[in-house]
Amino acid sequence: MVAQQNENPQAPEMDEAWWSALLSDEEKHENNGGKDYLLEDNYQREVRSPRRAQKPGEIDWQRVRNLFNSDQVVTLEITGFNRGGLLVAGGDLHGFVPISHLLEINCLINENEREKILAGYVGRSVAFKVIECDPERGRVVFSERAALAESGKRNLLFEQIYPGKCVWGIVTNITEFGVFVDLGGVEGLIHVSELSWGRVRHPAEVTKVGETVQAYVIQVDQDRSRIALSLKRLIPNPWETAEDRYHAGQVVSAVITSLVPFGAFARLEEGLDGLIHSSEFTNADTEDEGLYEGQVVQVRILNVNAARQRLGLSLNLNH
Repeated sequence: MVAQQNENPQAPEMDEAWWSALLSDEEKHENNGGKDYLLEDNYQREVRSPRRAQKPGEIDWQRVRNLFNSDQVVTLEITGFNRGGLLVAGGDLHGFVPISHLLEINCLINENEREKILAGYVGRSVAFKVIECDPERGRVVFSERAALAESGKRNLLFEQIYPGKCVWGIVTNITEFGVFVDLGGVEGLIHVSELSWGRVRHPAEVTKVGETVQAYVIQVDQDRSRIALSLKRLIPNPWETAEDRYHAGQVVSAVITSLVPFGAFARLEEGLDGLIHSSEFTNADTEDEGLYEGQVVQVRILNVNAARQRLGLSLNLNH
């Protein structure tokens, strides 16, 4: 899956806004204004819980910090669920477990199957680790997957992982917005924008659960157990030399990668995708044109804009 490493990848600054965007899929279910559960004085009451939960007491933040800092396992009861994950509690601890951190569920399953699995967790006592502790937001995030690693393993891994390093891991889950990779006790996230230099319709097109992958570390945030990873930064960016290798009027082979209402995308090489706009078709749409995904066609290059990563193409009908 990977080629030689690009020596000087340009890593963008990844602040809290960047992370919030990456995790929006889980955040919108966890904090969706009460559609899945109610927020009452920092208390999350699951409306789908089969039994009415009692309001838990105040969180013991010192205990949460100790569990987080020592990377210890704690057993908690699942009290409810929503589309984004589970609600858990145990004495002076309560918080949230995102779907991506559960062992028995794949983020890509359908809604009915997802709800069935989540409902099956309710009432069970399960081992977790704290992966995020934010007293200001009243937020405690737990992970069932992280609890598989021995106590203290996360802290050891964070001492060894740093931006610019290449690491190996196993794909544990795939979501609409990216891929989670277990690095041996802590998970990293490859955002969909970091999977390829080219166009990716869905992360499942690039990798699969259980696959071993090599990734480039972009950013490490030990305080929040966040590691940003990239696949595309392991190979040179083909757009950097695109204007040297391709020019207007040139006819080349390409593979149709997807059909869209306004035309079709075609790949000249890995990471270099261009658009054949419908205005370049002889007929009204892609079906009339006889195009299909995976088809090898001859295209004429209309324009190359490496700075904006845009490539305009037309079908070479004279071929």
